[in-house]
Amino acid sequence: MRKAFVICWLLLLLAAICTIFWHQEWKYSLPTPVPIGYRAVQPGQHISLEGKLISDAGKPLFIHFFNPECPCSRFNAPHFNALVRKYGDKINFAVVLINTTKLHDPQEVRAKYDFAVPVLTDSSIAIACGVYSTPQAALINADGTLYYRGNYNRTRYCTDTRSDYARMALDSMLLHIAHPTFNQFALTAYGCQLPYCTR
Repeated sequence: MRKAFVICWLLLLLAAICTIFWHQEWKYSLPTPVPIGYRAVQPGQHISLEGKLISDAGKPLFIHFFNPECPCSRFNAPHFNALVRKYGDKINFAVVLINTTKLHDPQEVRAKYDFAVPVLTDSSIAIACGVYSTPQAALINADGTLYYRGNYNRTRYCTDTRSDYARMALDSMLLHIAHPTFNQFALTAYGCQLPYCTR
């Protein structure tokens, strides 16, 4: 009887550990399901923002799609801020908060995550760029065409310099490389599914 109790307790503990691991780590390493009716936006396609983001004339625009309820977004914030510090004199940056389970005040988010760039709440910008998960980056040429849409890094904490995709896209644009090549890990959406952080 005691042996059966110990086995049951160990199985319950193992199930709890597996559940925590799934919710905190593993599910975010799987590709985000493509939503029904998703309209893909390809590099080179014009992005119509209809004056929603004001940027300095003649400079490209980097949009950071962010969800405060998404663990991946929160882990990514310091990396995004590092990109702003490095490239902010050559590239316009903005943060777009997209459909979350509750409303977030842009100024509170800006202060909490130390964003030194405009923070907006407009999910139509995500649709215009073909974004359906967070965190995602969209880099738009000065002429309004999409240059890159994808992940920041293959690792959750953005620590692998070999897969620093967003930085690579920025460098490629500044070097005037017309059609940079990225692998599936850069272009396949990972992270938190929109409109709600359900995985």
